[in-house]
This record gives sequence, structure tokens and C-alpha cells, in this order.
Amino acid sequence: MNNDDYYTILGVDRKASAEEIKKAYRKKALLYHPDRNPGDREAETRFKKISEAYAVLSDPKKRREYDTYGSQAFGRRFSQEDIFRNFDFQSILREFGFGGRMSGGRGGRRTAFREDPFADLFGGFRQEQQSPRPRQGNNVEYNLDITLEEAFTGTEKKLSIPSSGQGEKLLVKVPPGIATGQRLRLPGRGGAGIYGGGAGDIYITIRVLPHERFVRNGDDLTVQQTITYSQAVLGATVDVPTIGGVVKRVKIPPGSQPHTKIRMKGFGMPRFKGSGRGDAYLYLTVKVPKSITDMQEHLIKKLAEEGL
Repeated sequence: MNNDDYYTILGVDRKASAEEIKKAYRKKALLYHPDRNPGDREAETRFKKISEAYAVLSDPKKRREYDTYGSQAFGRRFSQEDIFRNFDFQSILREFGFGGRMSGGRGGRRTAFREDPFADLFGGFRQEQQSPRPRQGNNVEYNLDITLEEAFTGTEKKLSIPSSGQGEKLLVKVPPGIATGQRLRLPGRGGAGIYGGGAGDIYITIRVLPHERFVRNGDDLTVQQTITYSQAVLGATVDVPTIGGVVKRVKIPPGSQPHTKIRMKGFGMPRFKGSGRGDAYLYLTVKVPKSITDMQEHLIKKLAEEGL
């Protein structure tokens, strides 16, 4: 099927009425009909194109599909069999003056009017012998950003998804533990099918936004904790926030080195569509003060003398 613009082929405006489209087709059909241009391949080709354009634009449903998807996308969705199905050439052209099994030729001559006058033009396609083939509607892709907290607890989002078959807001449930790159499928909520075909699906791809405190690695989380030099040397107990909102009290062993990781078992992310949770890891950094008091300087010098 060609990708020419049907409105241009018929010479009508895109807002043309059904009657205007019919008049435009009648004028061009009378001009390019093969019986009036015997042996003229160019006229035959033009007649095929204007008939194709009229078959689409005279059918409200096909015209609506054409206006929605455009020429090229329409051509991919509809075969010529689809376009000419239920398009009664005999009746239409009889209405335009090509009636009966014999048609008037030029100069009063009588020319034979074929049983199927369009067999040569359209590859012998007979509309009455074809049955519509159901076609599934298009799938719809959508990207959804959520926070790490929403990925932890699960959430519900009300979305307005363009090109969905619903034309309304959809309530999407996002399960706990979902990660970036994972997809949710909403079956039958995509583009509408044609000729009785089912609707397509909606696929929602998740992106979990970066968090200011926690770094995710699979089901595990890492959280940075800054301690003082004396806490690293002597040990300490610190309160650490977790993704679930609970404050976890953690013991820092004496002599802890910078970059030490302390495991907090079961304080990570829920396992997606599974049971249990990953772990959280406390990542230690030691704070070195930029300025100190005279007393602190005196004490540190004493420690240095002791080899510390």
C-alpha cells in the first residue's frame, strides 16, 4: 500500500465532509476510470490510488484510524485487503454512471463491463470471500520514577498514560522490593484492537531514584556513618537510621578502621515477590577536625609522643 496522503490524492481538506469526499472521488473516478482510458497504465494507477483513498476516507472508522496514526503507521496496520473490505465498487460506480454489465464508451460505443471490473487492479481480491482478521492493539511503553522509600514499602500511582486504550487515569500498584529496570505489565490496557482483536498491554518500566543517604545494591543497602577518631580507637555505640524508619543501635568495635563495613542483618530492601529482606551495611568514615582547641592540640601531642 502506498504512503501518499489520501486527502491530497482526492484534493480535499482534512476537515472535508463525507459528501465533499464523495464528490471529489466521483470527479476523479470519472476522469481516470480504466473504461475511459483503455490501455493507459498511468490512468489505471491513478484510479487505483484514488479508489484506495476513497475506501478509507468514506469509512468513518477507517478514516478515524488514518487520522490518528497517519499515513505510514496506517499502512503498517492495514493491508489492502483490510482497506477494500466492505467497499462495494459495483454499487458506487453504478451510482456514478458506470452501471450494469455493459458501460457506455466514448463516442457512443458500448464496452464490456467485467464481472469484477477491479480484479486486474487489485490482484483479484474479492471482498465477499475475505473475512476480517483480528489484530491485537499496540502495546504501550511507560517509564515511572519512584523513590527508594516507595520501592521499600510498595506504592500505588494514579497515572494518565498516553495511547492507552482506557482514555482515563489508571491505578498502578507497585510491589515492595521493585528495582530499577524491572517492568510491570497491565494486560489488555493498551491500544484498542481492530476487527475483534484484543487490546494491547501496557508495560511500565521502573526507575528508583537515587537516595541522599542510602546506596542500593540488589536487595542490600549501604549507609555511611561518620565517627570521631576517639570513637574509632576506643569503640562506641551509635544510632543509625534505616530505610524502614527504625533507628538501629550499632556497636562500633574498638580499633575500627576507616572504610570498615558493619553488617545489619535484615535491614535492607524487601525481596521482590519473595520473602525476607536483604541486609544493610554501615560504612565507617573517620572525621578529622579542621581546627582544634589549644587543649586538644596539647593532648594530641602527648598521644603522638606515646606513638599514637
